[in-house]
Amino acid sequence: MNSDLSLIPIDRDGIPPGYSGVVPKVTAEGLRPTVRLYESVGFREPWVGYLALAGSTPVGTCAFKSAPLDGRIEIAYHTFPEFEGRGLATAMATELVAITWRHEPSVIVAAQTLPERNASHSVLEKLGFRHVATIDHPEDGKVWEWQLAPKTGT
Repeated sequence: MNSDLSLIPIDRDGIPPGYSGVVPKVTAEGLRPTVRLYESVGFREPWVGYLALAGSTPVGTCAFKSAPLDGRIEIAYHTFPEFEGRGLATAMATELVAITWRHEPSVIVAAQTLPERNASHSVLEKLGFRHVATIDHPEDGKVWEWQLAPKTGT
């Protein structure tokens, strides 16, 4: 895992405050869906989107799809193509789980993936997520639901 990974919250306007580096086109394109997400579910920190940096280089984005609801929160992460295969998705997902349990230790952390084996499944399995269901998602069609139960004793 990458110990130099840091997450910068993406503000309501799609700008990560405090990041003064150049925003490559792929990064700018990755920030737009975060603004659309805020428009549909609202903006409430820490349940927001994040720009992932390795050192000072943007390497991906990750987010909570909303604030916790009914004891569950869903995460999503995306590594920019040129940085895939370096453990960054695992680092992003790890940090989102850590944020969740710092603020809501009893929440189940969920993620949804395409219903076929892929790199994201390996990320989730490394972190202890379990495939629990196949769901017919209104926008994405059939997806696999993965869940990570909260640690006991928290």
